[in-house]
Amino acid sequence: MLKTIIQYILDLGPSVFLPILMIIIGLIVRMKPSKAISAALTLGVAFAGMSVILNFMFDQISPAAQAFVKATGLKLNALDLGWTPVAAIAWSWPYAFLMFPIQIIINLIMLAFKWTDCLNIDMWNVWNKVLTAVLVQGVTGSVTLGLVVGAIEVVLELKNADLLHNQIYELTKIPGISLPHALGLTAVILAPLNRLLDFIPGINRINLNSEALKEKLGIFGENHILGFIIGVLIAIFARYDLKHTLILGVSSAAALTLFPMVATLFITALLPISDAAAEFMKKRFPGRQFYIGLDWPFLAGQPSLWVTTILLVPVILLMAIILPGNIVLPFGGILNICLAATAVVVTGGNLLRMLILGIITTPLYMYVATYFAPMITNLAKQVKTIEIPAGQLITWNGMEAPEFRYVFSVAAKMFKGDILPGLPLLIGYALLYWWYFKYMLKKEKEAAERISATSQSL
Repeated sequence: MLKTIIQYILDLGPSVFLPILMIIIGLIVRMKPSKAISAALTLGVAFAGMSVILNFMFDQISPAAQAFVKATGLKLNALDLGWTPVAAIAWSWPYAFLMFPIQIIINLIMLAFKWTDCLNIDMWNVWNKVLTAVLVQGVTGSVTLGLVVGAIEVVLELKNADLLHNQIYELTKIPGISLPHALGLTAVILAPLNRLLDFIPGINRINLNSEALKEKLGIFGENHILGFIIGVLIAIFARYDLKHTLILGVSSAAALTLFPMVATLFITALLPISDAAAEFMKKRFPGRQFYIGLDWPFLAGQPSLWVTTILLVPVILLMAIILPGNIVLPFGGILNICLAATAVVVTGGNLLRMLILGIITTPLYMYVATYFAPMITNLAKQVKTIEIPAGQLITWNGMEAPEFRYVFSVAAKMFKGDILPGLPLLIGYALLYWWYFKYMLKKEKEAAERISATSQSL
């Protein structure tokens, strides 16, 4: 019965599910019902609008990727289906519903003991922790180990939200929110790489954000012009004829133009709720600053995110061809938003750095997708979510936090007696996270000082 109710709620999707939660939170923090409903409905419109544009973009880009693959005659038997089918497979796991109380209880305990200041209302993305648990079970055969690693992910996501809060505000100008999302954990890899770029002459002096791009390129830096150019280049790469080249060009221009427009709806929706929540918490918990944890689309107004995502398409296709041992056929996850959404925060929207980080880490995504393909395929066959032809594997190339899922899945095998390579991988990850934590704490403090200085000067 409980599982049926939970599944019914999840089937509503984030555009309905999250606004319902926001209304409840709005009423709890003493918002007027009319304002709470209006803000929550605006949030739903923002999610629905973003979903429409994303689906439109996927529908345009994915066929181009397919055309390229067909033209090159690639033989890759793990089809990248993207996140939607993989989410459906994860929710079909018999123990999926257990992750809801695990996330809620951990969040409340961490808030009570001041281990986090993030109230994560993004219950939709509980499925990410479910997927982690599924993958760990697929590697180890243990449901318990799967749920334990899923719980570890909940903790790290909340801590990561604390490490990104001020930097996200500087980027989006939306107060009172952060990103307790699995994709944000990839910052553990991206941040040290970004730091290394600080020591490379030339690159360390270039800050090519969207505004700088417009200033340097003039009309060619405008979102719609840039989108058209990128779309045409991808069409040429896919060997399209003139007609379909122009269609893809205009479609890409439309997507890059509409993303920032829809993103403003997140600001409109979240500002009144954020202000009310801040006032409510200030009265009851003097000296503490709380913020709301949300899904990634509030970052979608950053043009560099989409430019990077589209420009990485040919990189992903090229990697699929040349990487030894890769079996992934890029398709549904050809637009690696999970990478770009984290990179835009880590680099502050620096387009050049985002592209460099994307090129460096694309093999990581492909190899992890290759590694987990048998587990995802087997689960899909067990739960009968989708029909899979004999000899075919399915996977997800743009999987969130591939490094975390791989390391902890392999490390979990230590409890089955397999010490190598899990132990050295876990030690390496722990050391990298320790550096990342200290580094991002420093960046958060610097961002807070800049925000304070700016507010005082106004």
